[in-house]
Amino acid sequence: MSLEENKTIVRKVYEAFNERNTDMTNEIIAPDYVDYTNQIQGLESGKKFITMFWEGFPDIYWSIEDIIAEGDKVWVRAKITGTHTGEYRGLVPTGKKFTISAVDIWHIVNGKIVECWAVDDWMDCFKQLGVIEYTEKGKKLFPEADK
Repeated sequence: MSLEENKTIVRKVYEAFNERNTDMTNEIIAPDYVDYTNQIQGLESGKKFITMFWEGFPDIYWSIEDIIAEGDKVWVRAKITGTHTGEYRGLVPTGKKFTISAVDIWHIVNGKIVECWAVDDWMDCFKQLGVIEYTEKGKKLFPEADK
C-alpha cells in the first residue's frame, strides 16, 4: 500500500466515527485489531468502545489536524469535541462541552488497520466537564490550568 492509500484508510476511520457508522469499520479494520492504549482486542470490542462515546457525547467529532504516513504507519494529530449529554462511564450527563487534543498512531497491513496507539487528553476532558478538579496544591502549581 502507498502512503497516500494508508492515509485514505485512516481518514475513513475518522469518517466512520463521525458518521456513527460501525459497518464502515468492517471494511478497514482487521477482525483481530488491537488498541494498546485502551486495551481493546478485536473489531467487535472496538465497536462497543466507540459506541460508548456516541452514547455519552452524541455530537462527538474527531477533526484531523495533521496526518503523516511513514512505512505502514499513519500518525494523526486530532481535535476531539463534544457535549456530555448522555451517560459516559457511569457519569451523569453534565451538559458541558469539551475540546481535547489527541495523537493516534495506526498500523496498516494489507489495507486493514491492525493496531492503534493513542495519546488522548481525557483528563482535560473530565476537568472541562467539571467531574474532576485540581487540588489546592495543583491550582498553585498550575494557575493557568485552573481557569
